[in-house]
Amino acid sequence: MANTEREKLFAEFPAVTTEQWEAVITTDLKGADYERKLVWRTAEGFNVRPYYRAENLEGIEFLGAQAGEFPYVRGTHNGNDWAIHQTISVKCPKAANEEALALLNSGVNSLGFCLCPMESVKAEDIDTLLEGICIPAVELTFSGNNFVPTAKMILAKVESMGLEKDDVKINFVFDPIVKDLSQKGIYCCGDEQGTACYEAVAEFIKLTADYKRIRVVNVSGSIFSNAGSTIVEELAFSLAAGHDYLVKLTEMGLPIDLVARKIRFQFAVTSNYFMEIAKFRAARMLWANIVKGYNPEKECSGKMFVHAVTSMWNQTVYDPYVNMLRGTTEAMSATLAGVHSLEVVPFNYSYEEPTEFSKRIARNVELLLKHESHFDQVVDPAGGSYYIETLTKNIAEQAWKLFLEVEEKGGYVAAFKAGFVVEKVKASAAAKDKNITTRRQILLGANQYPNFTEVIDQNVCECTVQRQEGENVLTPYRGAMAFEAMRMHVDRSGKEPKAFMLTCGSLSMARARAQFSCNFFACAGIRVQDNTFFHSLEEGVAAALEAKADIVVVCASDDDYAEVAPKIKELLGGKAILVVAGAPACAAELEAQGITNFINVKSNVLDTLKFYLKELGI
Repeated sequence: MANTEREKLFAEFPAVTTEQWEAVITTDLKGADYERKLVWRTAEGFNVRPYYRAENLEGIEFLGAQAGEFPYVRGTHNGNDWAIHQTISVKCPKAANEEALALLNSGVNSLGFCLCPMESVKAEDIDTLLEGICIPAVELTFSGNNFVPTAKMILAKVESMGLEKDDVKINFVFDPIVKDLSQKGIYCCGDEQGTACYEAVAEFIKLTADYKRIRVVNVSGSIFSNAGSTIVEELAFSLAAGHDYLVKLTEMGLPIDLVARKIRFQFAVTSNYFMEIAKFRAARMLWANIVKGYNPEKECSGKMFVHAVTSMWNQTVYDPYVNMLRGTTEAMSATLAGVHSLEVVPFNYSYEEPTEFSKRIARNVELLLKHESHFDQVVDPAGGSYYIETLTKNIAEQAWKLFLEVEEKGGYVAAFKAGFVVEKVKASAAAKDKNITTRRQILLGANQYPNFTEVIDQNVCECTVQRQEGENVLTPYRGAMAFEAMRMHVDRSGKEPKAFMLTCGSLSMARARAQFSCNFFACAGIRVQDNTFFHSLEEGVAAALEAKADIVVVCASDDDYAEVAPKIKELLGGKAILVVAGAPACAAELEAQGITNFINVKSNVLDTLKFYLKELGI
């Protein structure tokens, strides 16, 4: 476009100042409180404004750096071709090898082998597991219990193949700090100080020193997220754990450049779409600055190596196909943020062994994003966004503040042993749980918009909805568990309680409240019977009694309730529980007449439903 044409274009759209925007917003609010209506206070500890402008970027120091340049906010290299990862649970090496070869032919280029199910691993098992796999063409990740001898066998196998060392891309999941101490309360070596664990890690780092693309330490940050932490806590605690590894391993004589290159970070990615994009950008920047503090010989030693896994905390057992949608948006966040590799968890992971279908759908999410949506062709598309750049800054500031707080307590391990980490995560989890019970946070299929006719499969074990608690340890759980346990109890009670919508009075309000009430009661597995409209209360009550309803929900306008609710109570004659949908001004008057049950948007959905189930003897 010629300069003259550009000038004409912009002349037609004169600049609008922030003051002008604010004046229009204030007018539209008609006296409502600006902060309460339009400003969102995040669980991460900062406010999010309704809009952002160029002036909001003033003073952000990391702006201007390109992808591949310190502090790596925009990515660690000038590209976005992430690795598509899937994990195989190895029960039989031959079967696992066959599955691995099939995955490689299906678009996967990063294989995870979980050796936990095997009691012991022999050299011939490794031979069988890797048979036919072209190691230079694929990234491999190995995890398991008592893993040092197994890792040595794998390394010996690789060395026997005479491969170019720079062609070997392997991640070994050693994580005594987060995966072991933080989840189990003890180090895997049984040593209270973890000395033997750190010595084993140091030894393996030395053994793989010439392999630039072999990573030995895995900071399992996803554990924090899946235990209910905030995004800031996941980031800060992961950085603190990573820093503990730097401290302990450099004190053992290993150079900072070598140690930093051997660390891999694993983060969860939740459905908090823009916040997750910003989290990964902030993570790279903070880690680069932490490593820089050790004066590495090469600046690139501060590049954070990030693997992302879609969240398991928000997966639901009921209406499980919604998990496919969650995984898709989460995968979008991770890939737009520029992670090294990504694993989309199969939609049925939380309640059964993933099937061929569920695993296929999971990897196809990434294949679609890469080959049809071309996300791999754009480096840091969020760069320059006033909103996401500001989120990146805010998350980085809050995470750094918490990181320094951990450091003041002596580092991650000391803070964890003192109970600080678990206390923070449990407080955040409790806040999330409360938001779920009151529907301030929605989990589709669990606490809102359930599948009315769904009954849980009898093969689904009750343990999948039972939350485990431990003393000063991080215990992953799912946010929907409390609702699922309640609904599963109803499904397996042998009873089919029914809630009947008695719609009357104002038609529009009756329909709106009937829809609200159907969703409300169906969350407990209570069968709901909706009705378009009853022209008389007698007709409605007669239909409710004929339907053998256990609960009758009167759905009308606030103005109608003072008259219709007492009449319905009289007509029912105590043959069903009467519930009023809403919070009418006449509530006190109705309560005086014995009408005490109300449901509305401010109700604690979980506690209210448990109350009604108890009243029904379930």
